[in-house]
Amino acid sequence: MRKLAYLVVACCAVALCFSSNAWSLGRKTVIKVGINAPMTGDIPKVGEGSKYAAEMWLADVEAAGGLEVGGKKYPVEIVLEDNESKAESAVKANTKMITQDDVMVIIGPQSSKQAVPAGDVANNYETPMISPWSTNPATTEDRPYVFRGCFLDPFQGPVLANFITNEFGFTKAAVLYDVASDYPKGLAEFFKQAWEEKHGEGSVVAYESFTTKDTDFSSQLTKIIRSDAEVLFVPQYYNEVALIVQQAKDLGWEGPIVGSDSWGSAETVELCGEACYGQFFSTHYAAAGAKGATKDFIDRYKEKYGYTPDDVAALTWDSLRLAQAAIENIDELSRDIKKNRKAIRDQLAKIEDFEGITGKMTFTEEGDPKKCAVIVKISDQGEYEFYKSICP
Repeated sequence: MRKLAYLVVACCAVALCFSSNAWSLGRKTVIKVGINAPMTGDIPKVGEGSKYAAEMWLADVEAAGGLEVGGKKYPVEIVLEDNESKAESAVKANTKMITQDDVMVIIGPQSSKQAVPAGDVANNYETPMISPWSTNPATTEDRPYVFRGCFLDPFQGPVLANFITNEFGFTKAAVLYDVASDYPKGLAEFFKQAWEEKHGEGSVVAYESFTTKDTDFSSQLTKIIRSDAEVLFVPQYYNEVALIVQQAKDLGWEGPIVGSDSWGSAETVELCGEACYGQFFSTHYAAAGAKGATKDFIDRYKEKYGYTPDDVAALTWDSLRLAQAAIENIDELSRDIKKNRKAIRDQLAKIEDFEGITGKMTFTEEGDPKKCAVIVKISDQGEYEFYKSICP
């Protein structure tokens, strides 16, 4: 019995040493950073940009010998989980990274459909989370442990309504959006409210919806064309934008089609082609004509991965650097991961005038950054050209 007891103790000790629950590697503490991204599913290009930005950031950290906390350098490990572009998978990913992998901070999910439910998990487990790209207010609302790296839809909606009004002088608008997805549904509502405040009730003359995975929009587009709308607002992701724009053109739509920050992927133009040339969308940064640190990031990314980084990659880079700043501002790391998570959260909340490649950021009490929006025009060469900046 005594030998059996010793054997059990020895096995437990070995298991503990190799367990993924241990957030230290031997005697050396490892800072684990989680990435919750859609590597598969509807928008894998979003996950790809997130992963590539994380790889670049980790390479810089490793070149510097790790992250410095209290005068000591600590190695960093990235824990990447695929949320499959699904809400339930994003929840599972956050739960796993927090309870099994012992990450100190999570970057992502990107889109609101995953970020809103995953943020609830992070907040309940008191683990800081930064969503680079989720613009839905519910992501951070009443969640002190959840932050974001982008502007919000209550800001983006009026920005677009004002831009279209001032740029074109239009008074009648149409909207086409996915009613089953948090991001387009919320932004469509904010745009409609802002537009009708400017032009009167009923000035959104067509307000048409569809459901995720739909590919035929001819019925909705026919109604929009018959409504006498002068402009069409489409707050959808790149995989849907191409279908909508091309079908609208084929049915005879001649007016401008304006998009939101979800158009920022390089895939938008690749899939849409010339049908998207000349169109406008709001976003977080413009790659064409970038300068300084933004240009440096773009050049490095293009050289390594072969294409221009979209706003998701840029926002992920900024979010990782925000997390880095918070970690390095801690006085010292504790052996208690819960204390470290709280310390990171408290340092994030204190950040002011952070110089990101997508703009300067200061967090509000809700964990939302005060920052400007960029209006981009898709050129006749398919490039995303800076058109104007609009600030709060």
